[in-house]
Amino acid sequence: MNRQLSAGVLAVLAGAVLVVAGVGLVPRVAATVSAVAGEEPYTPSPGGSGRVPVPPATPSASGLASTASAVPSSRASAPVAASVSAAAVPVPSSASSCGGGAQDATVVRSGDTWTASRAGRTVYTGADTRSAIQAGIDSLTPGRTVKERVVVRGSGSVSAAARIKLHSYTTIDVCGTIDVVGAGATDMAPVFARDVTDIEVQHLKVTGTPMYGIFLRDVTNVKLGRIDMRLSGGLGVRIDNGSTGPFSKNIVIDDVYVSGAGSHAVETAGVDGLTIGTVTARDVGEAGLLLNTTINATIGTVDAANTGTGTGYAAFRMANRNGRVGDAYPSNITVGLVKARGGGRGIFCVSESGGARIGRVDIADTGGNAILLENCYNTTIATRGGTITGGGEIRLASRRTFAPSRDLTLGKLTIVDNHITEAPCVAGLTITDVEVDSPADIRRC
Repeated sequence: MNRQLSAGVLAVLAGAVLVVAGVGLVPRVAATVSAVAGEEPYTPSPGGSGRVPVPPATPSASGLASTASAVPSSRASAPVAASVSAAAVPVPSSASSCGGGAQDATVVRSGDTWTASRAGRTVYTGADTRSAIQAGIDSLTPGRTVKERVVVRGSGSVSAAARIKLHSYTTIDVCGTIDVVGAGATDMAPVFARDVTDIEVQHLKVTGTPMYGIFLRDVTNVKLGRIDMRLSGGLGVRIDNGSTGPFSKNIVIDDVYVSGAGSHAVETAGVDGLTIGTVTARDVGEAGLLLNTTINATIGTVDAANTGTGTGYAAFRMANRNGRVGDAYPSNITVGLVKARGGGRGIFCVSESGGARIGRVDIADTGGNAILLENCYNTTIATRGGTITGGGEIRLASRRTFAPSRDLTLGKLTIVDNHITEAPCVAGLTITDVEVDSPADIRRC
């Protein structure tokens, strides 16, 4: 039975079939929404007895005209979004076993001594890990236009106030652990690159207290293979464009594991063309995966536990016009699975972001919102199903700072011990194939 919804709260008899029209709702006056606690500025089980299914909505022919004003562009020109399918998320192949294959330079530790060699010539010998690895990189052919590879065999420590710099057309494979010690400094990282192209980090393990485990700025054609960071602070991987330059482009990450970071596990800002297989985040202080001002992204899995506990961050967060192409939000951000256990929020889309399709969700017991879509546009959650159990409410919201949320879809969800709240009204909201504990668990504006 289809039912046209008028202003106010959705109310049907318990156990009745709910139908929530996603478009074509009777126009309503948007309620005032207060700031959501914890928001910071930028710096599948089947339903059991008693569950209420919500079948697909049938839009009204009359339709609700969107009242959202156009969001002005901050760029004179913007990259064009690629077409992305939410049904099939390609996952990059993992790097081969560490150290295997051809190599152009080697950096090897024996006892307390590192030796860096190139073509049978020793370019460094001594006890300093950073100097040895940098010497191996610097020994590669100057001005090269094809990648040359450095293999590092051994573990050692580097200062948090220092960095190992990659040049263009460089591959590095670290078969050992870099332990970062001491106090950090701005833009420092055991792996650092800026204004370069065609670089690759096949394997890397980092421990300690880096400011960043990997920091890449203004880069193109980057490949990160298997990255493992077990930290005691700092941020795992950051890739950006310095906020003002052209977007960093064509970034591929196979598999990243980050635990113990004080900030995010993985963060991007100003990136066009991002492919990630898996981000695994454990006990990090802020987001598991944070995308800022990033377009044309395809993510396989975000798997987060205890990320952003006590904060407004999320297992997966999009912010600062993420997914915006020109003045619009075409579908260009695809995530196969978001899994969240505990921590802050599960999924958070905020500050004029959108253009996203998330295939499956598996969210339980988050301290903040299981899902918060706030000033978020053209975004669909659970195109392929999923479950949300406990935690904070699923909230569809807007702040007056930006144009209101619009064109949002929640579908194929099983919601247990939680509810959906829409406040203020969302133009073009579709809630379809959702199972909830009771009709009152879908609270329309």
